Amino acid sequence: MLAFFGRSIILGLITAIIILIAVPDLRPTTPESLLLTDSNSTPLSFNYAVRRASPAVVNIYNRRYDNNDEERELRTQGLGSGVIMSDKGYIVTNYHVVAHADQIIVALQDGRVLNAQLIGLDQLTDLAVLKINADNLPMIPVNPEYKAAVGDVVLAIGNPYNLGQTTTFGIISATGRSGMSFYGPQDFLQTDAAINKGNSGGALVNTKGELVGINTASFQQATDIETYGISFAIPYQLTIKIMQKLIADGRVIRGWIGIQGREINPLMARLYDVAKVNGIIVDGMDPSGPASKAGFEKNDIVVEIAGKEVTNVQSVRDIVTDIRPGTHIEVKILRNGKPMMIPVTVANRPPETNPPK
Repeated sequence: MLAFFGRSIILGLITAIIILIAVPDLRPTTPESLLLTDSNSTPLSFNYAVRRASPAVVNIYNRRYDNNDEERELRTQGLGSGVIMSDKGYIVTNYHVVAHADQIIVALQDGRVLNAQLIGLDQLTDLAVLKINADNLPMIPVNPEYKAAVGDVVLAIGNPYNLGQTTTFGIISATGRSGMSFYGPQDFLQTDAAINKGNSGGALVNTKGELVGINTASFQQATDIETYGISFAIPYQLTIKIMQKLIADGRVIRGWIGIQGREINPLMARLYDVAKVNGIIVDGMDPSGPASKAGFEKNDIVVEIAGKEVTNVQSVRDIVTDIRPGTHIEVKILRNGKPMMIPVTVANRPPETNPPK
């Protein structure tokens, strides 16, 4: 009898173990298991992400020389944040943080305080690159496969109001925000993570501590309108592209052909008697620009530039901007429903097309 009960107990335990292994949801919940998460759940703490990213976020202090009674006095101009992007000491921050500084000081989270060299500025994207000379620099983690999506949880790390490094929490509220009057035609990420004065130039990261973007402004800072929960960041893909251009040339050399256009939708495609929906309709040109000289006409539909398909107005900017001035390209258009190829020589984007200072 005892042997029978013993065998039954052993068989029962073996069966229970097999079921718990096969169906994890039946396992008992413990405080330790609450800390475990998968890719589809929200962790109870973002400490891992903060510990991974925060050492690469630096505080930036700017100073400017003023003439006072024939003596030069060094006064504090402002403060902001920056992100260490390379072990060679390259730091990305905002244009508006360092544009008018005579001296730039960078404070690392490990206590080191260093003078920084200004490598280049780009007002159009509100980005700037600095360089410091130091060893054993922490770098921000970057995942080239990451694509920001509405609803992604993000953390903004920076130095608001010089309180010291601070992390705020939110989500990505929108992507592809373009036409912001306070910067230019670039696409921005919108987030409800708090970005205050001093956060500018800091890192927006995901729950893995990977760079999502560079914090640039809150809507209130940019417009003086009393708003909450509307802040913007420059996507990391654009940040890296601009950083590389600034390191190579000290400025961003942008291609330009001098056209203005609007996106074509199915209704407009029908009105223009074309089957192709993707493209933009030319509704204006710079009279001295390359497109005008090449023979573009109003209402031409641009469908392809240098072999790359045009999907919207932003795609035209992106394609043309990346082409080196002086390059000869072919632009495919539809004119009165008929395809044409127009040769164009890309020019350098004139300064007056940048946002006013």
